[in-house]
Amino acid sequence: MKVLDKIQLAQQSLRTLAVNESKREIAIGTSDNTIKIISLVDLSTKHSLNAHDNSVFTLCYNPEFNILLSAGRDAHLKFWDVDAGYLLLEDIIAHMFAINNIAFSPDGKHFVTCSMDKSIKVWDAERIRLLKVIDKARHAGHGTSVNKLLWADYKNQLISASDDRTISTWDLKF
Repeated sequence: MKVLDKIQLAQQSLRTLAVNESKREIAIGTSDNTIKIISLVDLSTKHSLNAHDNSVFTLCYNPEFNILLSAGRDAHLKFWDVDAGYLLLEDIIAHMFAINNIAFSPDGKHFVTCSMDKSIKVWDAERIRLLKVIDKARHAGHGTSVNKLLWADYKNQLISASDDRTISTWDLKF
């Protein structure tokens, strides 16, 4: 095994990445508050976005690959128009503390965010509207930071992992 290429993209840590298969690009979130859009063909930097006020923790393309969602330590959820050169479309203060992860439902109609504020939020993807908050008080959710989400095809179940050393499986009904 050998390294094929190695490029330095930032002066601080690289935190997350998401692949846009249709554009043959990779989005990389950094601790220096930027998102780098890199060509998968030649590893050239196509865009460098001054994205957040602090580290970018998570990136996720929508199922059509025309919108990039970003979030991080600043608790903002941002929506970037891929086809318009990653133009910022929307900026929402979505949680009280850092947003750790974003995941889309298998049908692409909804997405979820999770945070250090111990909550999971369920969103309408088309309208970018908050539908439900899952937390300890309302739904026996996690007691500490929720770190990772997986929305599985199997029975449309949402799985969350937390610093409380548990995973939870959620049956979301709309």
